[in-house]
Amino acid sequence: MASARPARALGYAWHGVCTRTLSAAGQTGTHRTHNDTMRHPTPHRHPALLQLSPLAWATLATCAGLLNASGAMAAESSEAPSEVEPVVVSASPRATPLQDAPFAASVVDNRTLRSAGPMVNLSEAMARVPGLVVNNRNNYAQDLQISSRGFGARATFGVRGLRLYTDGIPATMPDGQGQVGHFDLANAQRIEVIRGPFSALYGNAAGGVISLVSQPITERYFESAIDIGSNALYQVRLAGSAPISDTLSMSASASSMHTDGPRDHSAADRHLGNVKAEWRLTQDRIVAQLSHQVLQAQDPLGLNRQQFDADPDQTTPEARQYNTRKNLNQTQVGTSWQHRFTQAGALQESQLVAYAGRRTVTQFQSIAASTQGTNPLTSRHSGGVVDFDRDYMGLDGRLNWRWTNVDLVTGLNAEDQYDARRGYLNYTGPSSSPVYGVKGSQRRDEANSARTREAYAQAEWTFAPEWAATAGLRSGQVTMVSKDNYVLGANVNDSGLLRFHYNTPVVGLRWKASPTLTLHAGAGRGFESPTLGEVAYRPDGSGGFNMALKPQTSRHAELGSKWRPSAGVGLDATLFVVNTSNEIGVLSNSGGRSTFQNVGHTQRKGLELAGQWRLNPQWRAAAAFTWLDATYRDNFLTCAGTPCTVATAPVAAGNRIAGTQKHNAFAELVWQPKRGMEAGLEWQARGRTAVNDRNSDFAAGWGVVNVRWTQRFQLDAQGSAIEVLARVDNVGDKRYAGSVIVNDGNSRFFEPAAGRSGLLSVRYLHGF
Repeated sequence: MASARPARALGYAWHGVCTRTLSAAGQTGTHRTHNDTMRHPTPHRHPALLQLSPLAWATLATCAGLLNASGAMAAESSEAPSEVEPVVVSASPRATPLQDAPFAASVVDNRTLRSAGPMVNLSEAMARVPGLVVNNRNNYAQDLQISSRGFGARATFGVRGLRLYTDGIPATMPDGQGQVGHFDLANAQRIEVIRGPFSALYGNAAGGVISLVSQPITERYFESAIDIGSNALYQVRLAGSAPISDTLSMSASASSMHTDGPRDHSAADRHLGNVKAEWRLTQDRIVAQLSHQVLQAQDPLGLNRQQFDADPDQTTPEARQYNTRKNLNQTQVGTSWQHRFTQAGALQESQLVAYAGRRTVTQFQSIAASTQGTNPLTSRHSGGVVDFDRDYMGLDGRLNWRWTNVDLVTGLNAEDQYDARRGYLNYTGPSSSPVYGVKGSQRRDEANSARTREAYAQAEWTFAPEWAATAGLRSGQVTMVSKDNYVLGANVNDSGLLRFHYNTPVVGLRWKASPTLTLHAGAGRGFESPTLGEVAYRPDGSGGFNMALKPQTSRHAELGSKWRPSAGVGLDATLFVVNTSNEIGVLSNSGGRSTFQNVGHTQRKGLELAGQWRLNPQWRAAAAFTWLDATYRDNFLTCAGTPCTVATAPVAAGNRIAGTQKHNAFAELVWQPKRGMEAGLEWQARGRTAVNDRNSDFAAGWGVVNVRWTQRFQLDAQGSAIEVLARVDNVGDKRYAGSVIVNDGNSRFFEPAAGRSGLLSVRYLHGF
């Protein structure tokens, strides 16, 4: 049995932390200069408590709860938590236990998310999912680098090849590019991952689906938390929920994070806010959500081979010279209405999801004045500042049908994306002596749009007690339009229109070979249209859309098994092969412009393993392993450097697809001496990564060890508690490239991973 003594010691320790933190928050502002937007604290004395910053107010709420509760800890039971098979609800006609899903899928629960880090980046917890690679660039000016079975590995910006969802609302735009920066990991109940296109309920992607499901509103509670870590990481989080009446419940959460980053010129501030309301009526459930994200981040850029080998902690001089950075604002609202029929025969349920949002981005790049040119009459360059406003919206309606042995989902989906895209010089003054890092003359003004219209159906037929078959079809059209409003001199009219049609069938078979063993097989077709960014420029430098760029299509097959011999023990294994036609690859990537081409045929084949073992009530283990052979099947030409308008560098058939690695592995051993306390040892390893299509260089493989300790102190019978997490990542302080910038024209491929880093998180929950 636990005593109150450790809790009191924790309270005394946090008294000093909170006092110093509040003092710093109340007395220190942030002075932003032209050349360094987030680094230099300047003292501002505030004698009154009312003048504390919002960050300090949030810290005060957390510390008050921690300090008031530190002497009231109750004893914990030694009972081990029960193991419950997670449920996959997003990819099947009805809620399906993970063991019975007829495709490769994984679920990461909230316990795992909370113990993996400060819940800022999706990369913290996803290493345990086989087949999925989520790289933390340690650069908040760039999105995480996410790939599934090699799809998405070549993305130069955003997330490609996967469909992203938060509570059923797409985070992937109609043109196929998505972002995960607004994912509220701290409020997630689970994250579902489907590998491959084996569900017709999703659209334009080949790598699969990542879907975040928020905590349901089931009780009244309040929580606050503080995260303090290496590289001046500081984050405060607040959240709460409450039933307002018998039918209405509400929840809200907010977080504010700052970090100086592991390298110079890599600081970032991020603020997230979410509000959710839920109405539960006799036959209806209506959920409305509002989210807002603000991000300010410096961009340290990548390093070339010589820089990386000399000092991976350095920042390339161009980052400071051009003051590379990114500002982002995103607001999104969505609603979901589920209606359950009671006298409609086979028709059981309807669901309607509607959403809309706005995303604004201003990004300063490291492009020389000589490259951009000073005269728009003779230069076609769009400038070194990307500035766009994106409005997006969508509507998805589906009907769920139930017969004795057949479940069917039918639906219609419409998505629209409108980008007002502008470009500016990133300097003022003459090109001979420019002042960089400021917005100069306008050089681009376009209205871009992407639109999808889709119909889909997916059915599951249990034709025998141990057998079930799944079949689905998604049929749709993607339309992309660009209206060029900047036609001046050499800037010819770049307007254009492209339209792509697709049909993506999927079939699957599941056999319950025994109560503990399930076998499944599946085949499907994947489709990826080019994004608006990929068709923006022609490789030869002439005006107009890249009309020669075709969508890539892929044929997938997989064979898998899920074995659950006893509670807390499981092993999943999947073999897959994917053949792709018209693979979209990078032709050139320099001067702020990326051009793309179809590089012919590719093949991806591999093995995915995931296992978990409850050794005894105190010990458990988990492991994941991926072997991926992703290669080009045809010879083609690409650019070897800058400038480049004609590809001359040969890429040989058999080369590895850029951004992929053959091996990924994860393992953990967890000791839980009593309920509420555990210590974990984690190991993560990765094979070497090809930095470009020519395979002229590779980021070396690596392996790192992380350790963690968590403890929950129960305060009362109403559920009030304090949770503490302490982590040390990369214990051996290994220096390696955590991600690569694929096919970078300046050969700045390498993005260094952070060295040894520590984290201390304290979370206070107040039950009612």
